[in-house]
Parts: sequence; structure tokens; C-alpha cells
Amino acid sequence: MKRVLTVAVILMTLFLAVIYADDANEELPASSIFEDLSIETYNTGDVNINARSAIVMDFETGRVLFEKNAYQRRPMASTTKVMTAIVALENSSLDELVTVSRNAASIHGSLMHLKAGETLTLRELMYGLLLCSGNDAAIAIAEHVGGSVDKFLEMMNEKAREIGALNTNFTTPHGLDDPGHYSTAYDMALITRYALNNPVFNEIVKTTSIQIGNRYLYNTNEMLTGYEGADGVKTGYTGKAGRCLITSATRGDRRFISVVLFCDSRVQRALSSKIILDYAFSRYNLHTVIKSEYLGTLPVIKGYENSLPVYVEKTVSMPLTEEEAANLYTRISLPEYIHAPVTEKTVVGTLSVYLDDKILCESPIRAGKSIKRKSILQYFIDVFIEWLELIR
Repeated sequence: MKRVLTVAVILMTLFLAVIYADDANEELPASSIFEDLSIETYNTGDVNINARSAIVMDFETGRVLFEKNAYQRRPMASTTKVMTAIVALENSSLDELVTVSRNAASIHGSLMHLKAGETLTLRELMYGLLLCSGNDAAIAIAEHVGGSVDKFLEMMNEKAREIGALNTNFTTPHGLDDPGHYSTAYDMALITRYALNNPVFNEIVKTTSIQIGNRYLYNTNEMLTGYEGADGVKTGYTGKAGRCLITSATRGDRRFISVVLFCDSRVQRALSSKIILDYAFSRYNLHTVIKSEYLGTLPVIKGYENSLPVYVEKTVSMPLTEEEAANLYTRISLPEYIHAPVTEKTVVGTLSVYLDDKILCESPIRAGKSIKRKSILQYFIDVFIEWLELIR
């Protein structure tokens, strides 16, 4: 009977590891994954990947360069922790001390192996959250920053709406399977793009390993050591979500974010990520499509000056294929004249760049100086002077 119970416990443990464990076996070395991926994985044919949902987004502009079922809701496992990090970084100090609760220390799945009652800084917990994907670190952070996990989840969902991730709902701060916990590849790219604007987040997610006290933490992201230019971001795995991976890769003046959700294995998520990033880097180069410059002048009615210099406000560069770059065209929207008074930097028009009859990007056209409106007396004086010149 005792032997039967022991076997049952072992089987149940294995079952829970498969169904619930997040980032299971992620501590294994990543280098071996890419031994068979040394050949170029993208050519001019179709992009075929194992991921059920995927996207590549340009970091600078947010332009989508590749997508597959990118707007379909799916569980996203530990990629959830990107939002956990955002909320923590924006609502607390990295030097704050956090005492680990029994609730945090008892969570299952991938762990930082925290003990109830021990105290760490928020900075240390952030490394445990994003490198080894500690679910215990996620709970400890949520309880400290939000006062409770439920309050922290409210903060996560509010931030998602603020960022524009409208097809996302968080019911956990760690990403273990839970009803109603979902996102999309597009939303996770949006969230990651936002997070990467934070220099602390940037530094943590590109760290391959670190010592925190007596703990040695290793990054679960296989792309960091296996893909040229990779500098983040986060792995994930649960039974319902499959293997998930968010990658940031920078080469020269280009930085792309890829998201793959529900791959069948760690190798397949790495391969899927490599294929779509190779696709983006091989096809898309940076092109200046709008240049900040003076356009000319507009006539001014009833002003102390008769003309107003106007300029395009900003320079915009975007990743484009050579075919797209050849088919761009520009439209300028400006009035025939403008009435005084005019304040410097007032928006007076718009420059729009089109691709296939759709607006690709825009820039405001602004006034280059201020021009005061003439008083009624000055206006009549000017009219009188003009009359005198006519009768001479």
C-alpha cells in the first residue's frame, strides 16, 4: 500500500509539472538549441513556423512587419512577467526592502526559491522575476507593490489599457494557467515595446546570469546566447500556453521585437523566433520617409507681416522593403492662407506619407514664427497709405 501511494505521489508530481510548471527545464543550457540552426532559416519563400501565433514589430515605430494569428487571444504563460515588471518599476523604488510571505514562498512552477520571512530588495526580486522566471518573485513583488495580489492585478490591467493592449486580461502576476488570463501576440509586442523604453528593464532582460546573495540566477532566454543581436526579453511555458518567447534583437539602427505563442518545444520556439526575425532583418531596412525642413511660406491676412514660414516638425524613419520604399508618395495639407494672429509652432497643416492608398505616417506642419494681428487703426492706416500711393 505504501509503495502504491509513493508511485501515485510521483505520478501526480510529474503530472503537475507538465500541466502547471512554468518554464519547466528552462535552466538547461541554451547553446545546444542552436547547434542545428546554424544555416539560414529564411529564404524568399513562405514563412513557415511552428508557433500558433506570432508577430514581429519595429521597436521605434511600432510598425508590424510580420504576423500570424497575432490578434487571437491565447494564454501567454510567463511572458506575463513583462507587465509585472512594468508595474513594479513604475510604482516603487528598486532599493525598497521586500519581505517574502508564506503565500509567495509556497507557489509552484519555476522559482527563485524564496523562503518565507526572508528580505530582499525589489531590484534583486526583479532579476529573479525576469531571469529565472520566479513565480515566487512575482507574488512577492505583487504583494509588496500592490498591497495585495488582487490590487496589483488591477494595476496590471489598468496599465494594459493605457498602453493599448485591449485584448489582454491578467488574473495572475506570474502567468500560470488560470481562466480569463490571456493576451495576443500583438498586445504582448505592444507591452514589450513599452517596457523596453525603461532602461532598468532593458538592462535586466539582457543579463545572462547574476549572483543574488547565495543564489546564482541564469536567464532562461535561449536567444541571448544563440541569436545575433538578441538583447531580451522573456520566456514562458505552461500546459495550455505551450512554449512562448518574446525576443528583442538589435542590429545597427534597427531593433525588432518578436513574439511567438504556443510552440511545441523549446527548439521550435527558438526556431520560430529566428525565422521571423531573419525575415524582418533580411527584408526591412531603415528609410527616412519624412524630413524635418522648411517648406516655404503661407500668405497672412491682417498680420503685421504678409507671409508665414512653415516647417515639417519631425523626421520619421521607418523599416521598409525596397518595393515599399519605391511606392511611397506624399501629400501636403495646407490652407491657401492664414489669418493673423499666429503663434510660433502652431499646427497649420499635415504632411502625410502614403503606401497603397493608406497613410503610413504623418508629421504636423507648424508655424515658423509668431505674427501679430493688426489693430483696426493700423489696418486703416495701411489702407490709406496704399490709397495715397495709387493717386500719386
